[in-house]
Amino acid sequence: MLPRLHEIDPFHYYFQFTINPYNQQMEVLVPRKAGVIETFKKLSDRIGSDRVIWRYDPILLSETIDIYYHTQSFEAIARRLSSYTNRCMISFIDMYKKTERNMRGTTIRSLTEKEILTVSKSIVDIAKTYNIEIQSCSEEIDLQPFGIKQGKCIDNEIIEKMTGYPLLSRKDKNQRAACHCIESIDIGEYDSCPHNCLYCYANNNKKVVMEKVLRHNPSSPLLIGHITEKDIIKKRTVLSLRKTLLFD
Repeated sequence: MLPRLHEIDPFHYYFQFTINPYNQQMEVLVPRKAGVIETFKKLSDRIGSDRVIWRYDPILLSETIDIYYHTQSFEAIARRLSSYTNRCMISFIDMYKKTERNMRGTTIRSLTEKEILTVSKSIVDIAKTYNIEIQSCSEEIDLQPFGIKQGKCIDNEIIEKMTGYPLLSRKDKNQRAACHCIESIDIGEYDSCPHNCLYCYANNNKKVVMEKVLRHNPSSPLLIGHITEKDIIKKRTVLSLRKTLLFD
């Protein structure tokens, strides 16, 4: 997207940018991490460190990935992203049925509560060294004793700072109870990412993914395929969340 960012310059936007410590056995078609980190830096140089939020999630364990592995990996990435981001969102893997199916035959597992607390403390201690704030994403466990507040991917505070005016925002009722995102419209589509990460909750079937990828056309108004005569198009009513002040 870097060469085309100018096309969305008239809009207010920010990025959530995932960089995990996993190899291509788990993130099958994700580009090499060195290149991904360089892209992160270029994006930050272009739009500012406050508008590129690093995601380190999902955090998981296996026979070869332990707490020490995460401590070392997080420190290595944080060191390289220092001054290029101000915030990191973390979350711990949720074993949805489709995720369990994708991970069948591996030793990947979720963390115990004790392990979550241990990893969280280590991450916060490292992040402080590089002036990176840690927030959690959709986690029910209380991590505030470590200085980790419950974050929002769709964050009214970030949006208000960018736009320069307050919002009449409220929690998105269509999300999980532990999710604190404000109301938004998701324009993505399940089974459409070809990276084939084993931990992905959005892909259900590799065959369907590849079929959809082949149907993608950059010239189409749809993410996948084209509008046909059989499609029903409904105009969605949207309202501005801008809070109008008496003196505005």
